[in-house]
Amino acid sequence: MDRLRRALRERPSVGTDYQPVDSEAHDDSASSVHPIKAELAFSWIDYSIFLFLGVSMLWAWNMFLASAPYFQYRFEASPWIENNFQSSILVVSTLFSMSSMILLTRAQKSASYPRRTWIALMINLVTNLLLTISSVTFKTTVGGYFGFMLVMVAMSGVATSLQQNALFSIASGLGREEYVQGLMAGQGVAGVAPCIVQIISVLSVSQDEGEGDGTERAARSAFTFFLTAVGVALVAMLALSYLMQRHQQLLSIKAPIEAHGEDDSEPGLKNHSVSLQVLGRKLKYYASALFLCFGLTMVFPVFAQEIYSNVPENEAPRLLQRASFIPLALLLWNTGDVIGRSTALIPRLRLTYAPKLALAVAVGRFGFLPLFFLCNIKGRGAVVESDFFYLVVVQFLFGLTNGWLGSACMMAAPHWVEDSEKAVTGGFMSLVLVSGLTVGGLCSFLVS
Repeated sequence: MDRLRRALRERPSVGTDYQPVDSEAHDDSASSVHPIKAELAFSWIDYSIFLFLGVSMLWAWNMFLASAPYFQYRFEASPWIENNFQSSILVVSTLFSMSSMILLTRAQKSASYPRRTWIALMINLVTNLLLTISSVTFKTTVGGYFGFMLVMVAMSGVATSLQQNALFSIASGLGREEYVQGLMAGQGVAGVAPCIVQIISVLSVSQDEGEGDGTERAARSAFTFFLTAVGVALVAMLALSYLMQRHQQLLSIKAPIEAHGEDDSEPGLKNHSVSLQVLGRKLKYYASALFLCFGLTMVFPVFAQEIYSNVPENEAPRLLQRASFIPLALLLWNTGDVIGRSTALIPRLRLTYAPKLALAVAVGRFGFLPLFFLCNIKGRGAVVESDFFYLVVVQFLFGLTNGWLGSACMMAAPHWVEDSEKAVTGGFMSLVLVSGLTVGGLCSFLVS
């Protein structure tokens, strides 16, 4: 690993556009352009708060994915919707996330990152409340509920963009890469926890009840699932409030990026404008790796919905039946993702000074794609008749590499820009991440 890292490490001879920046090597006056003039000491309290805010950031997104069995029951009367609702969720969510992220990135002159986070949490709270109510009282046509669901997905996509843009900018602006990793790890936990909740809610139904109305059982599970999401949003609000009390200076953090180069800095805050093109040149390898990483990742929810256990449904234990096998596959992927995001904290596994290696790994991950086609897609039989192969070798390792590579790129990016550009670097990399998700979501129709 070390030999490969050295071989692909960026050399000083490539020029000045893409060189890591050691902030201590610059003149002390350079720090005056950044809202926070001294590097804050690491705090486990702050890390834990960023971790939970990362959980809240993607909880709703993963909730829609893990609720696939419930949506399948709701849409079973329409074959087209039942076969394409997962891809529709991916496309609508990523398109709204992408559009919102572009607007947020280009409207930074008077941006208040804490305010953006508050708005996002309020949107999530309202969305989750409506979904909770709909699971027990909203009786309508298949098309009507499909439209309602997509509206909820769109609202969640906007909220996710608000949170990503704001929280990554705050974490990067504080100058602590550990807080950036905390957000990334929290996003991974947000994938694990909803799957566990969904599996428990399915298995908690007695066997006698399990032989009854499947739609009713799924609705009860979804009610518990969506209600939990309401609680997550409320706790996230309390966590953000406490973080703001600990760091009053966060209230004044403004992004130094300007869409057209105007200088509208507030008095006492000396903003340094930087264009997306400049950041793109400085971070070309990490940005490309992040784009490919999350673009490819978007195929796994579609496969998770379409791949069945190799044990026949009427003979399978409840854990391997479709209602729990789908969230089980998502759980394995997300568990690998969380572990991968955590390993990015290990110094020897970081990619801070190996941008070409990051891009090479991103390209190499495309080798996972043909492995999905060896599994039991829609019950037609598998080339490799093993649930272990599908759940561990394919899903778990696919998630592991996603979490490690994504976190490593996000953590490395601030090291390659000036101090005055660190806050906006978080927003820029979030834009790249969402761009990858959007393209991947559109391409997911090809495999659905």
